Amino acid sequence: MSEVLVLAETTAAGVRKPSLELLTAARALGEPAAVVFGAADDAVVAQLGEYGATKVYTVDAPGAGEYLSLPKAEAVVQIAQASSPVAILATSSPEGKDVAARVAVRLDSGIITDAVSVALDGGAVVGTQSVFAGRWLARSQVVRGPAVVTMRPNATSAEPAPASAAVESVSVAVSEGAKGAKVTSREAKVSTGRPELTDAALVVAGGRGVGSQEGFAVIETTADALGAAVGASRTVTDQHWAPHELQVGQTGKTVAPSLYLAAGISGAIQHRAGMQSSKTIVVVNKDAKAPLFQIADFGVVGDLHKVLPALVDEVGKRKG
Repeated sequence: MSEVLVLAETTAAGVRKPSLELLTAARALGEPAAVVFGAADDAVVAQLGEYGATKVYTVDAPGAGEYLSLPKAEAVVQIAQASSPVAILATSSPEGKDVAARVAVRLDSGIITDAVSVALDGGAVVGTQSVFAGRWLARSQVVRGPAVVTMRPNATSAEPAPASAAVESVSVAVSEGAKGAKVTSREAKVSTGRPELTDAALVVAGGRGVGSQEGFAVIETTADALGAAVGASRTVTDQHWAPHELQVGQTGKTVAPSLYLAAGISGAIQHRAGMQSSKTIVVVNKDAKAPLFQIADFGVVGDLHKVLPALVDEVGKRKG
């Protein structure tokens, strides 16, 4: 069975959930092999093996962390040329797409971005994408080279499939061309304690209906009660009621959580493009004709400043 290279992202806490989802998706194409940049301790290797990785490539590229995505792309190309994988999977994050695009060019391969599923069709890799602001699903087939695919977080559930992962160290000499842009400083992001928006299984998002920056607090309170990430419509971020990094939509972030609770969001097509792949959509809005109700699984016509506090109280009672 051919290998499927999976670009694994790790943190101090272990392997990020989207990477475990990629390993799950990879099993439909071949034998998952994770690529880890930097050293991988026993815990990381064990976690990758738990989700199906039969091999873990640890990339040793001195100084690679000082530069942008080019060293990673060069490493993946080197591994792919040696292992001849059927596909290369990465998360649809800014860096994941950047690395994937460079790898596809270097390997003269076809690329599919923002896929929600992958499969083999007659030996060829086929990816399903949500396109035209989520109105259509497109099936695209890669016809040249190993398929390079980036997948949306939460599009696939991470399911264990224990395997014994062999570790193979790969040394990469970073070319001079990859050193054109250097990272001069880093500043740690202040943690809110909430899940990362694009990775979260639960998202609570607020729109114009919150009324003000102070009114947006009810969205945060509800998210904290549910253990969810916080999202916002473009109107909210334009008004500076919430930071731009929380914007969901065509010009913001794309999410596909198990539950998307939208409060006070009318549902313009630009917003729907960023969230309508969510598995369950719940809408709270005073306007019964709000477009977002058209794609909702459950809807509540009412004032979010009354509905959400009642929800928080009920969640508190059930937790207690």
